[in-house]
Amino acid sequence: MVSGSDMHGTPITVTAQQEGKTPEEVAMHYHAINSKSIEDMGISFDLFSHTHTKEHFEAALWILETLDKAGYIEPRISEEPYDPVAKQFLPDRYVEGTCPHCNYESARGDQCDDCGKTLDSKELIDPHPKLNPDAKLEFKETEHLFFKLSAFRDSLLDWLSTDKEHWRPAVINFTRNWLQEGLIDRAVTRDLEWGIDIPRKGYEKKRMYVWFEAVMGYYSASLHWAKNQGQPELWKEWWENDEAEHYYFMAKDNIPFHTIIWPAMLSGCGLHLPHDVPANEYLLLDSTQFSKSRRHAVWIPDYLDRYDPEVLRYYLSSIMPEQKDANFTWEDYVTRINNELIGNYGNLIHRVISFAQKNYPDGLSSKESTIPSVHAKILEVHNRVSEALEACKFKRALQAIMELSQTGNIELNEAAPWKQVKGNRDACEATLVTFLNLCRSLSVMMTPFLPKSSQKVWEYLNQEGKIEDNGWDSALEYKTKFNLQQPLPLFSKLDMQEILEKEMPSEETNELANVKPEITFDDFKKLDIRIGTVEKVDVHPNADKLWLLDVNFGGPTRRIVTGLRGIYESDDLLGKKIAVLVNLAPAKFRGEESNGMLLAAEGEGIVSLLQPDKEINDGSEVN
Repeated sequence: MVSGSDMHGTPITVTAQQEGKTPEEVAMHYHAINSKSIEDMGISFDLFSHTHTKEHFEAALWILETLDKAGYIEPRISEEPYDPVAKQFLPDRYVEGTCPHCNYESARGDQCDDCGKTLDSKELIDPHPKLNPDAKLEFKETEHLFFKLSAFRDSLLDWLSTDKEHWRPAVINFTRNWLQEGLIDRAVTRDLEWGIDIPRKGYEKKRMYVWFEAVMGYYSASLHWAKNQGQPELWKEWWENDEAEHYYFMAKDNIPFHTIIWPAMLSGCGLHLPHDVPANEYLLLDSTQFSKSRRHAVWIPDYLDRYDPEVLRYYLSSIMPEQKDANFTWEDYVTRINNELIGNYGNLIHRVISFAQKNYPDGLSSKESTIPSVHAKILEVHNRVSEALEACKFKRALQAIMELSQTGNIELNEAAPWKQVKGNRDACEATLVTFLNLCRSLSVMMTPFLPKSSQKVWEYLNQEGKIEDNGWDSALEYKTKFNLQQPLPLFSKLDMQEILEKEMPSEETNELANVKPEITFDDFKKLDIRIGTVEKVDVHPNADKLWLLDVNFGGPTRRIVTGLRGIYESDDLLGKKIAVLVNLAPAKFRGEESNGMLLAAEGEGIVSLLQPDKEINDGSEVN
């Protein structure tokens, strides 16, 4: 199981320009955040790598060379988008406009996020540079390498028509429609200085296009994994072995890259094509698409600071958009966790183990199940879950497990061991051994979904080793003896009001978010805010993100240190009238003293200076 971070995407270079950093610094920063979040969520890979490694560069160039030798790569002169303000050619993702297919107004030059169509910048209606939206986009001639994607249309249609009954209908229909419309050859190089160098004369300032090389990360990560195992040729068991099956997991916006473009590249290199591409539909947040730019998201690092990752794993699995879009809401999150995960599953596990441990502290034993229907249900559900997981129907698998848990609660109520223990302790012991085996089976089957809490159940049952090391079929074993540990509740009940106050956007709670402690009018009158004109802008000698501003307040001039570098250019600040808190105690920032603080608004990733809307004298007070 391999994956990794795409390090050469256009958003990396955009962020780097905005923050005054190198693309590598930005890419590695977010790779570290993503890696930690994945690990903290209990998600494990044999290797979670990234595309800025030596192994990836070598693999990407091998694929390019192999396709070139096979006749699928050729240089062509093409007209590419050009920003006359920045005086540079633009990658497609630096271009925005209206989608010609669905009229979505923020479509990118490579793909529309609304309808999923791949695009060319020329197809956009009213295209403009992303970073200079008021500039008129130009198209100029330049040479690039092109991948002859059109040459693979017929072979891909043949491949799609053979042994694809297990594919999700949306995936195969989407792919077939694309192929039937015809494929267009695509440029695989771009005019940019971040990414994989092209070892070809005249291409010194061009790099491999990210759409082309990012998907190669599956292959390069496999090579990297084999090297880490000390067996550099081990990757061949997965890429040259006819018995190996490749599964690619993603959302539906990435379907064409994994069912058309990547298979075409694999075909051209003589490598195995995907066995299945179980792409999900979209997960929405409060009925609208997640958006990092609009800050409309559930941020995993923030979530992990407040909540149990197992709870989110359960919720996302229970609403997984396998066949249609699903909607994440905090109300539904709380309801499902309290009623299903805690009220059904957690309740059964805790009351069985805690009751058994309390009444039989020295252990329990019974040679056979006294409730055959429970054992029969375990066998039935184990088969259903196994089939569902193998078919990548994960929500169905979880539903079957929760059905078994609910059956366990019903059977436990009917058996009533709390009554048996008063009159027949042997019968009660046999009953409890049956239900302890049920808890054991549930913990094994729940491990793919809830690995950490499943391990806790395993330990409460005093079973040996790690639960995953015992194998999937250990769920079918019947243990006759148990010496239990004192259990704690697996999960804590969620408070609806508390969760909504923390997580719902302010407009939905009708209250301002993050309001600071109340102050009096006298407190406010202590603030001396003045209007001044920026007369000079210097670079801070010891900090990449700081500007040194000389601000004129109608005679006296003050030096202000501000963290707007990378957000505002010096020319944008020079001559601008700004609001400054002038009676703030002086403070030093990297050795430079600041005598005041300018005022700016910040929200949803945007920073905007506060400025008077009419001409006013420098030194004027703000009241």
